Amino acid sequence: MARKNESSQKAAMREMMRGYLKDNDIRIKDGTDANAVMRDMMSVLLEGVLDEELSYSKYDYKNKDTDNSRNGHSTKTMHTSYGDMESKR
Repeated sequence: MARKNESSQKAAMREMMRGYLKDNDIRIKDGTDANAVMRDMMSVLLEGVLDEELSYSKYDYKNKDTDNSRNGHSTKTMHTSYGDMESKR
């Protein structure tokens, strides 16, 4: 259910996450569990941002029409209100 003053997109994302956690029997017992879920979610979101920026998805070299490339993976540290999170991209 959408919260007051919440956009429909944000409400849909909230319901999607709630459903994902329930369907995959993911239990968040403490901050470590929450951090792990947030880290994984941020990795997926950052990969989506990179796909959008480069205009092609990972391993889709047929549709690559830019000089920008994916130059490997490195560990990223994200400073969040939940604390620092390291994400391998």
